[in-house]
Amino acid sequence: MVSGHVFIATSLDGYIARENGDIDWLLRHDQAGEDHGYDDFISDIDVIIMGRGTYEAVRGMGDWFYTRPVLVLSSELAPRAISPELSGRVRFTDRSPEEVMAMLHSEGAKRAYVNGGAVIRSFLKRDLISDMVITTIPILLGAGLPLFGGDPRDVALKHLRSQAFPSGLVQSYYEVIR
Repeated sequence: MVSGHVFIATSLDGYIARENGDIDWLLRHDQAGEDHGYDDFISDIDVIIMGRGTYEAVRGMGDWFYTRPVLVLSSELAPRAISPELSGRVRFTDRSPEEVMAMLHSEGAKRAYVNGGAVIRSFLKRDLISDMVITTIPILLGAGLPLFGGDPRDVALKHLRSQAFPSGLVQSYYEVIR
């Protein structure tokens, strides 16, 4: 089966975006050229899975920067055609997380980067996430779209390590305990 992996940033109060989906606070935070390990993380990933909100946020940032194939989970976007500049790089589907992982497995994928709050929560709920790298940005938004919540059961995690950066970012690595 394909293993799911998370690499995401949150505000100190646990939000991944403002209530309107804006991530301006994340993009303007001065990281002084720090290496937070994204290149190392993505080098071992076969496919990126994201939701419609994340896809639309990324599309609004300008040029498409993902170097891996992207699968967007969205019943709204699934029937739509892919724009020509993303043809062969992005696919839309309305399949369930389990069906997506089975499909990707049949295509030879081994490791998937699972991105976006609702998608991460739905994959966690179904025990489809192996580990998470969560980078905390030193800002309090007060309100926004949370990374976690809505699952009535506990999800046990094993803390592997944390690293603080001069910019104030703190990156924590967790293994999901099954």
